[in-house]
Amino acid sequence: MIQVNLGSISTIAANVFREVIRDRTLYLVALYALILLAAVLLLPEVAAGTQDKMTLDIGLGAMNILGLIVTVFIGTGLINKEIEKRTVLVLISKPVGRGEFVVGKFLGLSAVLAVLIAVMTAIFILVLKLNEIPFPLGSILVASLYLFFQLSLIVAVAIIFGVFASSLLATLLTFSIYLMGHFSRDLLQLAEVSDNASIQPLAKSLYLILPDLARLDVKNGAVYGSAALPEIGTLLLNALYGSIYTILLLSVATVVFSRREF
Repeated sequence: MIQVNLGSISTIAANVFREVIRDRTLYLVALYALILLAAVLLLPEVAAGTQDKMTLDIGLGAMNILGLIVTVFIGTGLINKEIEKRTVLVLISKPVGRGEFVVGKFLGLSAVLAVLIAVMTAIFILVLKLNEIPFPLGSILVASLYLFFQLSLIVAVAIIFGVFASSLLATLLTFSIYLMGHFSRDLLQLAEVSDNASIQPLAKSLYLILPDLARLDVKNGAVYGSAALPEIGTLLLNALYGSIYTILLLSVATVVFSRREF
């Protein structure tokens, strides 16, 4: 029977959380506020009539980009830097399972992302209210929640690549998976319109392997209103999809990490 030490997981997660927060990550919140203020001041001059929707789009887009920067650049180094500095030898010599080590790292960075997204969402709503810009509150909160699901999945991707690749290669591979994940549905369309019998199974296989990040992107619902949001059943299924995919990725990361020799 596999025994899981929740104390070890929580300790590792708390250490990651403190380390990332001390690394001035939350300075990105100030950058986000500046981006919003610039949008509010400049858009009425260049996009009269559409500035409200553009402000919503820019606010959510900037939240996504800043969150992705933290996810990729910190996520790929969560385990990689421990390997490069050889500090992993000290950690795994203690009564800490490698699976607990991976899960603790994941939960620590996910907690940072939760705080980061929550603070940026609060700033976003405050700026919109102060400037009397109409916005769908419920849709914005849903979009922020699903952004968290999406970035948590990418944390798991970053951990996998960080286990066996250099920092630079892991970063490039994670960004690649993020981009391909947003366009993975196009592979299905390619399979449908292609007359090449060999392309169809390849495209469908790639779609099944790559994460379908479009399922976790509901930004349009926040920009164009709740009518653009998927139905509640679809939202729940998409959240379940993201959770299961993330668990599978963490399982793969644990297997790969367990087989590494130090």
